[in-house]
Amino acid sequence: MNIPELVKVRQTFAADRLEDIEKTVGLEIERVAAPIRPGDRIAITAGSRGIANLARIVRAVVEELKSRGAEPFIVPAMGSHGGATAQGQADLLAGYGITEAAVGAPVRSSMEVVELPRGELEHPVYQDRLAHEADGIVVLNRVKVHTDFHGDTESGLLKMCVIGLGKHRQALAMHRYGVHGIRDLLPPAAEQIIGHSKILFGLGIVENAYDETAVIRAIRPEEMRREEMKLLEICRRNMPRLPCDALDLLIVDQMGKDISGSGMDTNIIGRMSIRGEMEPERPRVRTLVVTDLTDASHGNAAGMGLADFITRRLQDKIDFQATYENILTSTFNERGKMPIVADTDRQAVQYAMRTWGPVASEDAAIARIRDTLHLGELYVSKPVLERCGQLEIIGPATGLFDETGSLKPF
Repeated sequence: MNIPELVKVRQTFAADRLEDIEKTVGLEIERVAAPIRPGDRIAITAGSRGIANLARIVRAVVEELKSRGAEPFIVPAMGSHGGATAQGQADLLAGYGITEAAVGAPVRSSMEVVELPRGELEHPVYQDRLAHEADGIVVLNRVKVHTDFHGDTESGLLKMCVIGLGKHRQALAMHRYGVHGIRDLLPPAAEQIIGHSKILFGLGIVENAYDETAVIRAIRPEEMRREEMKLLEICRRNMPRLPCDALDLLIVDQMGKDISGSGMDTNIIGRMSIRGEMEPERPRVRTLVVTDLTDASHGNAAGMGLADFITRRLQDKIDFQATYENILTSTFNERGKMPIVADTDRQAVQYAMRTWGPVASEDAAIARIRDTLHLGELYVSKPVLERCGQLEIIGPATGLFDETGSLKPF
């Protein structure tokens, strides 16, 4: 089968964004009137996701706290990521530009936790010892649609309170229940933790469809669950999507933990791969090829099992210890399974084409994206262009590969 040429196109999404991040952070912290005293040691959480402007936002929080006489520091808050080691988690933050030199506050990384009162919860609750012993905690995270389930709250401040600040031990305690743990047990666990720790406020971030900062909102601890629900609705309205609901082939240039907790956003690719859970109704992607792993993922290829085919280049970058620790902690084993491995990008696509059934190449609906965070510009085949309206053509039809069989630069 001949591999068809693809056309570069642009999608248009809502694009509200903040222009003055530092001013917004200052105004939001002032609005919640958190009790910050001179000399207070305040822990600021930073997670393992590639949040837009993360270092800039963290630095603005640091400067605002310092202006009130506080002594802020950063704690990695990311459950089992970074290989579930203190150094690995500090290295992840450094990859996002979160260093003392960059943000003006030291990074203090430890996997040690203290156990908090569990009340009527059926599982223990933990908190990073360094954060717990501080005079206050600022819970900072992006609020977004989760890749494992859907509910009133999904991925955001509550998750950071529980699995982020609870480190590896809390991740194990929650994930042993599967989706039930992170969907149903996590919100009451967050409320228990908020009631027994020194959280000053949360800082919720929402991004637009172009991976730009759209909203930054400070939230008082007692309002965190209610306000996070509102931010999640804003996120849902701003989510990007593929241009059509049915594809014979989706080519993803790169996956990684900095892009999504599952390597690729399951809401974008239409694959969940959690045993016992329903798969999304759309989009319907017949075959999925992933060609590379981001450097910022530090070898963690959790989510590779969502793909049908990967390349030798991606396989060679996998840190299996870090990947398997993340997979085993989550209990979503299917996502850690190795797809079929091709020697080149071209071969991976050829393999996919052999498995998509009685579809002529010229009739195939094909799309190529950079990753699941960036869907503003992509490549599509002629059938996609004909079926899906509101696509702006920004480049001529072109072959996908160079003479070595590698994808041409995006």
